Amino acid sequence: MTATEAVTATEAIGEPRARRGASVGRTDAHASPLAARRRRLFWPLLLPAVLLYLVFFAGPSLYTVWLSFNKWAGAGPMTFVGLDNYRRLLQDPTFHQSFANTLWIILGVGGLTFLVSFGLTMVLRDMKGRKAARSILFFPNIVPALALSILWGFLFQHDGLADAVVGAVGLEHPPNWLGQSNIFRVIMIGLVWTSTGFYTTILMAAVDQIPPELYEDCELAGANALQKFRYVTLPLMWDVVGVCAVLWTISAVKVFEFIYAFAGAAGQMPDTGVWNTALYTYGEAFASGGIPRYGSASASAVVMVTLVGVLVVLIRRVMRRDTVQF
Repeated sequence: MTATEAVTATEAIGEPRARRGASVGRTDAHASPLAARRRRLFWPLLLPAVLLYLVFFAGPSLYTVWLSFNKWAGAGPMTFVGLDNYRRLLQDPTFHQSFANTLWIILGVGGLTFLVSFGLTMVLRDMKGRKAARSILFFPNIVPALALSILWGFLFQHDGLADAVVGAVGLEHPPNWLGQSNIFRVIMIGLVWTSTGFYTTILMAAVDQIPPELYEDCELAGANALQKFRYVTLPLMWDVVGVCAVLWTISAVKVFEFIYAFAGAAGQMPDTGVWNTALYTYGEAFASGGIPRYGSASASAVVMVTLVGVLVVLIRRVMRRDTVQF
């Protein structure tokens, strides 16, 4: 037998043994008491969560989609109208204004929120007592949005703190903050104030994981704070920024309490000029001065969900990058 034939024979004998060993290993793993217990507990533990998801999320969501194709006042029989509710949205100027305000909140407020968060991240990274500063910045997220909107109203009322600050810088006639021409801008500023601390805290948690020697190398190279952020901080926390962008998109579409309590009167809806799609949906379903239109409200809700889905997909695609190892 040649050397080549001996090697071939050895491989032929060894291969079945390896297969038998792997088969025995799999059999032992499946036959182990721990694996058997896990298989028996899988569905009993998973089934309650699945039932809760179907009953309280999937079921109502599907019913909302079905309701968007019907005309219903909340009582009595439904009337199937097909796409009429969606056509009504396309022709309703109030929905157009609400949709535009929603985009302003997502893009305008979101962009300003992240700019301020990035700036605070640069400042807090080398700041003494940054843990205490984080707690202060995060405080607005602990307080309910209803209380924050009431506080924001006191700040911008006539002769309030905002007027005092404007008067201190030399302006004798401060703007009418709560007038229809300025109130939505004030709302946007308030949303920036309430959201900045939350995203700054998340971004700072990502910055804490960056090795400090990278910043030491930047200092030796003579880099300033902006260059450190651009070439070290931002690339290494890019995945976290993408997650924050998705979280903001989802939460921005659902903004409701702050606008409703700040711009509305007691028991009355705010002026339609400050509505977003969430308030439009509420106004259609719980109209105080007419017949509720649950079909139109459901159509608006479906449009909101679709908008969130499209924006999240776009954000994930635009912000997709190779993972940076450090």
